[in-house]
Amino acid sequence: MKATGIVRRIDDLGRVVIPKEIRKTLRIREGDPLEIFTDREGEVILKKYSPIGELSDFAAQYAETLHKTSGHITCIADRDSIIAVSGISKKDFLEKPLSPEVERIIEEKNTLVVKSPEDKSISIVADENGERKYTAQVVSTIISEGDPIGAVMLLSTEPNVRMGEVEAKLAQSAASFLGKQMEQ
Repeated sequence: MKATGIVRRIDDLGRVVIPKEIRKTLRIREGDPLEIFTDREGEVILKKYSPIGELSDFAAQYAETLHKTSGHITCIADRDSIIAVSGISKKDFLEKPLSPEVERIIEEKNTLVVKSPEDKSISIVADENGERKYTAQVVSTIISEGDPIGAVMLLSTEPNVRMGEVEAKLAQSAASFLGKQMEQ
């Protein structure tokens, strides 16, 4: 654990304010759920809670199935990072933070379809530095109980690949299914 040197007092309702700098660094937004842990030394640990992260093994199997079915690179993400990937080296994506463009799609509960290389693709992870590596992509938001909790992404780097309504429906169906799994 890393000391920050910041001290906060508990108010009369038992609340503690997490400093803005820490919230920004850890990408904690208003309304984000936090999981609370304690240890034997009396430490209280707050951890960002990822509801879809609980399904990471299931998400990995689902990503593998989507990849085999569609033939496209498949990624499943929570609101902050990629939690499952299939069809490409896992080190390129797994546990990497999402790009601001993907975060915006998730926040707005949208589906993005980049049909061909002529359309402008977006970065998937934050460290791609805006380089155009995808020729086609679909990003569909996972929604659980009305809240956006992640995304299903189908990606291609092949020059002649086109994505359309079929791939969009496949990603939307997967996102809907994962969202329903979270509600149970």
